Amino acid sequence: MTKGRFITFEGGEGTGKSTQARLLATHLAQLGADVVQTREPGGSPSAEEIRSLLVTGAADRWSPMAETLLFYAARIEHWRQVIRPALDRGAYVVCDRFADSTMAYQAYAGGLDRKLVEDLHRLTLADLQPDLTLILDIDVDQGLARAAARRDDETRFERKGRAFHEKLRQGFLDIAKRAPRRCVVIDASQSVEAVHAAAVGAAKSQLGLG
Repeated sequence: MTKGRFITFEGGEGTGKSTQARLLATHLAQLGADVVQTREPGGSPSAEEIRSLLVTGAADRWSPMAETLLFYAARIEHWRQVIRPALDRGAYVVCDRFADSTMAYQAYAGGLDRKLVEDLHRLTLADLQPDLTLILDIDVDQGLARAAARRDDETRFERKGRAFHEKLRQGFLDIAKRAPRRCVVIDASQSVEAVHAAAVGAAKSQLGLG
């Protein structure tokens, strides 16, 4: 059986991850691939219930430690119910956020110890990592302005303040430096079409995908 491939999109608020994940999933499906598009937090029924606790309400609703435990509770179920079965059958999984977001948001920006997050990941998901991570990078003010234009109530993290989001951006860039074989940074200030082309190019060069 063909080995499945796990592709994640990461980045701060307003970088266009959801749009780009959808576009790449559509592109791969048009090539004839079995594709599962999903997201975090959420992606499975039980994980979506946890999502509502994390992305709505006051900015200080949860401490970084509580957030991390909630994210991993959702991630365990998402992996068990959706991602692993898809990869086992040889599908391509395209996910809007995964474990790098927890490291960036709760450790780099939230102040939680990096090793604690790494240890929790190993405890719950062993050495699981995506095959390719596309990190969309954009100026903080531009990203927050884009995010503010969205019409939904999932704004809890957007309200954490500019300093938080600058730490978040630098966190994602540091994650990319630490894992250069897995991570590709893409300038998200470009047009939707240009970012999509860069994502397709990265998937082709890194994984041999069309």
